[in-house]
Amino acid sequence: MWSLPEVKWAALATALFLVGLVAHFAHAPGWLPWTFFLVCYAAGGWEPGLAGLGALREKTLDVDLLMVLAAIGAAAVGQVLDGGLLIVIFATSGALEAVATHRTAQAVRGLLDLAPERAVRLAGNDAEELVDAAALSVGDVVLVRPGERIAADGRVVSGASEVDQATITGEPLPVAKSEGDEVFAGTLNGTGALRVRVGREASESVVARIVAMVEDASETKAKTQLFIEKVEQRYSIGMVSATVLLFAIPLLAGAAFQPSLLRAMTFMIVASPCAVVLATMPPLLASMANAGRHGVLVKSAVVMEQLGATTRVAFDKTGTLTEGTPRLARIQSLSSTDLSEQQILALAASAENPSEHPLARAIVTAAREAGHTLVGTEEFAAIPGQGVRARVQGHDVEIGSPTRLLDDPADGELADVITQLEVSGHTAALVRVDGKPVAVFGIADRLRPAAADAVERIATVTGTAPLLLTGDNQRAADLLAAQAGITDVRAELLPQDKVEAVRSLEAYGQRILLVGDGVNDAPALAAAHTGVAMGRAGSDLALDTADAVIMRDDLATIPAVITLSRRARTVVQANLVIASVIILALVTWDLAGHLPLPLGVLGHEGSTVIVGLNGLRMLRKSAWTKALR
Repeated sequence: MWSLPEVKWAALATALFLVGLVAHFAHAPGWLPWTFFLVCYAAGGWEPGLAGLGALREKTLDVDLLMVLAAIGAAAVGQVLDGGLLIVIFATSGALEAVATHRTAQAVRGLLDLAPERAVRLAGNDAEELVDAAALSVGDVVLVRPGERIAADGRVVSGASEVDQATITGEPLPVAKSEGDEVFAGTLNGTGALRVRVGREASESVVARIVAMVEDASETKAKTQLFIEKVEQRYSIGMVSATVLLFAIPLLAGAAFQPSLLRAMTFMIVASPCAVVLATMPPLLASMANAGRHGVLVKSAVVMEQLGATTRVAFDKTGTLTEGTPRLARIQSLSSTDLSEQQILALAASAENPSEHPLARAIVTAAREAGHTLVGTEEFAAIPGQGVRARVQGHDVEIGSPTRLLDDPADGELADVITQLEVSGHTAALVRVDGKPVAVFGIADRLRPAAADAVERIATVTGTAPLLLTGDNQRAADLLAAQAGITDVRAELLPQDKVEAVRSLEAYGQRILLVGDGVNDAPALAAAHTGVAMGRAGSDLALDTADAVIMRDDLATIPAVITLSRRARTVVQANLVIASVIILALVTWDLAGHLPLPLGVLGHEGSTVIVGLNGLRMLRKSAWTKALR
């Protein structure tokens, strides 16, 4: 961040201004604070000044140039401190914008690193050739070894494994892959080897399209600032024109140069939009700080303002409404076994302990939480796409997919148990001891404790029920949504489908706040009116693309921050009225009579203090407490 030139110049300008301020109030020789303030002008004003001159060559008047001219005008009439303050404000604003742009660009470029740069291509005689992933063509066959990332979108032609494709689909558990199954570039292969036939060029892969969609959506969002830019342009032209006329007309009519210049510069100062800027920023910045203290990082004042305009909230599923970590939810022992559920759990956990598979971690964690001591295993083997096998305390223990462990389809009690678990949204894992089925484990992601309350509160605040957008299967999505109190469910969505869903909703006038956590959510986060990422488990791209981040993953903060934003906007409106009335009064006085420069500066600075203090009310703890109600 500190390497960005905008940040360096803004920091230097601020430091010089503060030193000049100290020298001024310490009654140092007059030339000393002037020197620091003038160097501050140069450090913070040269870049917007040059940009403004460049805009003039394009026949447009940039508001930054206007502020530089106002600062120079203030210095020309002896108010060098006011001019320095203007320079610092706009240099800091430019630096913050540069930091945000830089971080987003880095995150988008980092996404491309998900897909490996090199791939092993197989020739007709199975000879291996290491090539650039970008050089792969449709129809090529690549070898993906255990633990490697898949280099291209395609279909498995041979081999079996489990693939972690949460970055693309958001599914919480690795998905078993075998011949004919589709795989995506950038997803992580498990313990088996796969041969994949390339189905898309690198530029057309899902991960590449995610990058393109994030960039396109970000550019589209930037266009919403065009109206503000038009207002700034008209204001700038009007202010400069009025200042020039106010100086030139009396001069041509025979007035003295010094009084004419003084009056024009007084107008430039009192008409400058400092009070209007501060009318907006303090309540929004104070609300941002208040939200930050309670675990919500809002990235800009613009975002803080637009949060209050939300009309509907959309949730991702895995890692957002759910905790994102598989847990052993149910143990269904079979009547044909003499082993208790806890004995089965202890044996299964000991067998799974050497494995790194997420399902294995869930079983091991459940056993440890139940107080079991895991014992060593013999003859451990992890079979890709099937499960694990080990010898524990003289027993042969197997845990894995029922369809892979059973030679024939399950029937009777076993079939009923498996069906019951799968229908209820669990992933079924069969446990066999000495070749005999003894139990079926139900493994599932768990709904966040506060999710249902947050959904109800959001519906009250926005007046519209939230919806669920997920890449998970329809049955699991429906079951989870029912627990959370959501009735509008759109499942089995790829990243581009989520973007289309968001855009179709906004095409009907809704302003969508999307909450997500994964790389697959990033395009939709960028396309939504406001994107909010879960902070603890969120991907780097989601965190950088989102407009706000819930640092503690507390969903209850979503309706609270929407309410806080609405209250901040009310304070902004009041401040704008106060600032406008004071500026209008000062400008009228200067035009209709003779406004003394010290009184003009006092009125100008007084208006900024009034609106600033009014805005800082949003810092109070009570503002957040009221928002939670």
